[in-house]
Amino acid sequence: MNSPYRNRLFLMMVLEIAIWGAWLPLIFGYLPSLGFSPTNPPKEIAAFVPGFLGWLLSEQGMILNAFPVAAIVGLFFSNEFADRNFAAEKVLSFSHLIGGLAILGCGFVRTFWPFFWLMFIHCLLYVPTISITNSIAFANLKDAQKEFGLVRMGGTIGWILAAWPFTFILVDWNAVHAANPQGLYAWFDVVLKSGLSGDALKAATKGTYIVSGILSLLFAAYSLTLPHTPPKKKEEGAAESLAWLEALRLLKHPFVLVLWLVTFIDSFVHNCYFNWTGTFLGATRGAGGVGIAGNWIMPVMTIGQVAEILTMLVLGVTLKKLGWRMTMIIGILGHAARFAVYAFFPESQALIIAVQILHGICYAFFFATVYIFVDAYFPKDVRASAQGLFNVMILGIGALVANSICPRLIQETFTHAGITDFKSLFLVPCYAALGAAVLLVVAFHPPKEKGSEPLVPTPH
Repeated sequence: MNSPYRNRLFLMMVLEIAIWGAWLPLIFGYLPSLGFSPTNPPKEIAAFVPGFLGWLLSEQGMILNAFPVAAIVGLFFSNEFADRNFAAEKVLSFSHLIGGLAILGCGFVRTFWPFFWLMFIHCLLYVPTISITNSIAFANLKDAQKEFGLVRMGGTIGWILAAWPFTFILVDWNAVHAANPQGLYAWFDVVLKSGLSGDALKAATKGTYIVSGILSLLFAAYSLTLPHTPPKKKEEGAAESLAWLEALRLLKHPFVLVLWLVTFIDSFVHNCYFNWTGTFLGATRGAGGVGIAGNWIMPVMTIGQVAEILTMLVLGVTLKKLGWRMTMIIGILGHAARFAVYAFFPESQALIIAVQILHGICYAFFFATVYIFVDAYFPKDVRASAQGLFNVMILGIGALVANSICPRLIQETFTHAGITDFKSLFLVPCYAALGAAVLLVVAFHPPKEKGSEPLVPTPH
């Protein structure tokens, strides 16, 4: 029997991930347009920052790393404080109210410190809500193992839906008015072909923060209509207080350490995609890019999420036929293949668009498989610790390193006289992914599987 709250929980997931999907894809090109440095710290702290921390604490690095830092901090906040002291739906409402105002403010400021603090406040409040929405869903579904995958798929759909309004927001309306189309069909045809580009696109990107903020405020109100989910009792979550100690102990197993290191590499490569793809798609062909109109960049990038939904449907069968290691290897090699296409075939716009399909395969066949693997291989009393260990790498450390290095690589190391050497740039994550695949082949040897059947994976 379906849970009575399933549709409401599905909409909860749609809104939760749409907030994130609205601003993330285009932020990497927007920050340079505001004049934020990819290599230098803010002048107020530059004298106190050692040279080797320049990338991490550069202006762009500090803003981009607000999310991974919040992911690490949020694990403590969500597990040790919010979950045990407040009803989940009230935490969700408060977080999205304050966090929504913060991300909304990012659309109206153009100087570093206000933008940084608004982004940091938003991320600090938003990241814990990812796990809180999962908790609300698990607590209110009658058969979580069967229903949670369908509910969580709403998040993937939310990411897709967040992108499509920008086909009408990031439009060169002066060009539309000059064309003076007659009739509804002609009007749509002109609008969809008149996307912004260059500096105009970067300036209009502020609209992504406004959309994200509006969605967050709507979600703050909607959260109060969700089923009441009381705080956990201490004894129910007591093991979580030792999560980090338990997680670190897991690394004594060679196969866990190898998978953890490979997860770091894959997270780094995964975040290279988000750092660079939007800029690459929007750059003109003369500058080495693909030349896609600005209003189509986000929709093109959502092709990966559509593919992710389809890939998740066949993941279970794939795991049974190919096994853990081969499935993960295919996921990592998907990254290598995509970046190879970026590097060697940038002139083929159709191929670049089509290769976005690999995003779903990359995520499902590696990250989702890792989550299933942890659930299948570790005893119930340490599964939360193990999931936390890999989550810190996926959402935290891997993203933090990528966000610290990628802006410098694309804006300085591989860009000369205004022209970016995208081929050399994309070969960096391509080779990293190939190296990770080799490491899995050579060194990942888990013991024979023990324990219960794995839970259904969740899309992202």
